[in-house]
Amino acid sequence: MDINAVIAAELGIRPEQVNSAVSLIDKGNTIPFIARYRKEATGSLDDVRLRALYERLGALRALEERRAAVLRSVEEQGKLTPELKTRIEEAGTLNVLEDLYLPYRPKRKKRASTAIAKGLLPLADYIMEQTAAGPLIDEAAKYVTPSETAEEEKRVATAEDALRGAMDILAERFSDDAGIREFVRNAFYDRGVLTSSEKKGASDKQRRDVYGMYFSYAEAVKAIPGHRILAVDRGENEGILSVSIEIPEEQITDHICGLLITGHNRYTEPVIREAAKDAYRRLIAPSIERQVRSDLTKAAQEKALVVFKKNLEQLLMQPPVTGRTVMGWDPAYRTGCKIAIVDETGKVLDTTVVYPTPPHNRIQETEKIISDMIRKHGVSLIALGNGTASGESEQVIASIIKDLAAENIRLQYAVVNEAGASVYSASELAGREFPEFDTGQRSASSMARRLQDPLAELVKIDPAALGVGQYQHDMNEKRLSEALNGVVEDCVNRVGADLNTASFSLLSYVSGITESLAVKIVEEREKNGPFRNRRQLMNVPGLGPRTFEQCAGFLRIRDGDEVLDSTAVHPEDYKAVHKMLKELGLDDTDTDVRRAAGMVRGKDIPAMARRLGIGEITLSDILSELERPGRDIREELEPPLLRSGVLTMQDLQPGLKLKGTVRNIVDFGAFVDIGVHQDGLVHISQLSDRFVKDPMDVVKVGDIVDVTVLSCDPEKKRISLSMKTSVAHQP
Repeated sequence: MDINAVIAAELGIRPEQVNSAVSLIDKGNTIPFIARYRKEATGSLDDVRLRALYERLGALRALEERRAAVLRSVEEQGKLTPELKTRIEEAGTLNVLEDLYLPYRPKRKKRASTAIAKGLLPLADYIMEQTAAGPLIDEAAKYVTPSETAEEEKRVATAEDALRGAMDILAERFSDDAGIREFVRNAFYDRGVLTSSEKKGASDKQRRDVYGMYFSYAEAVKAIPGHRILAVDRGENEGILSVSIEIPEEQITDHICGLLITGHNRYTEPVIREAAKDAYRRLIAPSIERQVRSDLTKAAQEKALVVFKKNLEQLLMQPPVTGRTVMGWDPAYRTGCKIAIVDETGKVLDTTVVYPTPPHNRIQETEKIISDMIRKHGVSLIALGNGTASGESEQVIASIIKDLAAENIRLQYAVVNEAGASVYSASELAGREFPEFDTGQRSASSMARRLQDPLAELVKIDPAALGVGQYQHDMNEKRLSEALNGVVEDCVNRVGADLNTASFSLLSYVSGITESLAVKIVEEREKNGPFRNRRQLMNVPGLGPRTFEQCAGFLRIRDGDEVLDSTAVHPEDYKAVHKMLKELGLDDTDTDVRRAAGMVRGKDIPAMARRLGIGEITLSDILSELERPGRDIREELEPPLLRSGVLTMQDLQPGLKLKGTVRNIVDFGAFVDIGVHQDGLVHISQLSDRFVKDPMDVVKVGDIVDVTVLSCDPEKKRISLSMKTSVAHQP
């Protein structure tokens, strides 16, 4: 198999692009580095397509390794015919490859092997090859062995026993037939119906509410969406549901018999038919059903993973709220609400605990403490966690905002998703960052910081704990971790990291930098002061030329010795940039660098690139960086929704129009935060006036959207919303 050609065809890219990308990957280059600094080689493949290429490359290479092992095994058995070798070499999937290998795979002791040990293989062959009428039982009688002439385990007591043993051999032979297995597998996909029912006595009321729709459920295998497959899987794993795939057995076995019974062996048709039915029921169907169920689950997981990855990317790439002192508010009941104030750089200025919520209800005291802290530190924004007691806390915040407005103090708040905050606050990392704080104070600090810079704060948390997927707990943990870490890596490198302020958590996601190396970079910074230029990275123990090449372009230095260090221009291109500046009669000052881009735009770019010894794509990227050195690409995105008032679920009436923030996207719609601490669902049918096949075609995490309330059930905590321009509310 030409792996590169297969990838090119599957991803719809040119073979030479794949060849270059694979070569760069095999040389140890990271995906972010290839995507950003090797565009000439790959034809500008972005990180998304490079990730897809990388994953498919791994899968196809694994298939080739398995193919080699199969060929080796069959050849060692002396059974590798030219025809079989060709079929194995042309097998395009692991399922097809394993079907071909099945007859040659070492087998556990089964009924067929027992029958073969009793010498019944010739009888099985006779049944398949008989060309004349005659009592089969007479032929079977020839294999009966008297007890005194054979070991008990090899003895055939009666002609009926001989016939049954021969049929066992045939059943296994039919089961091992790759063509039959392929037909049955296709039948499961084309004609199968996935069904589920309640296991009696296995579910309580809460689980019935969750899985009730699956207690009497049936849907065609080829039509069932991924999220329902994962839901059924979870119900089965929890012992709530019985699940199976039903197909028309009689039609399937008739077809199998049609393949096996020809004119010459029609005299033994009843026996062949019985053996075929036994093969199907006992050997083929259970195996294929497990395989199809597994494939359905894997496909559903991959679809869910696509959603998860996109949601995570959008969450991490939300724009920062810069230049503001923020109060983080981690709400709670009995233990009180933890408060932390951080300045515009994220440094913690003050912390406290207040008790405005039940059972304490010290509202007036809380309002005074919080108002005094706001005045003292110049707080202009509150980041309120959306967890327990957030509703009561929001009422207090709204009252404080109203009172301070009378003093001309403008204060706003934003509801921040707490997902992962408890994981972070109890982590070793949080303990190193805030050794003097308890977990609540750490969580409050995280609330404030994740509003100031979502990416810098959220990289400290396991991506799977951020609550932006569906059924993540049902997915392959290793596959999920690798995919999500890849998303974080791509986002960090797309934005870049400030070498002199980034935490080691953020640095560890920079291209080429391991966690241990990130720690050493921070130690070097703390020991010798801020880095003045990128070249000083070479002073970090363990950071050699190869790592420098991979990471340098993604690390920023503000106000350093080299103006280009604040941009995404790679040091390998500095010589070309300085040559260009000289040609334009400019110096390497910040002002002249900005002027250079505009001056070159009107010139012959291809000719300029040739003179500078770089590619046209690289020159274009350099000019974009010089136009806005040090820019943050996230600033071009829509800022978070800031509030100054408060709503409750009781305020929600059908027809009410609101603004909200998209918090999560799933196959069947999007969950939107409208400020009542219970996200509302915009079903896929309500996302747009037009037909929507994929919610991600319409919205992304972090979007500010206009919604209309369709219905609200406070008891079940369910809110139904619509984004259609004209809606009729539902009761």
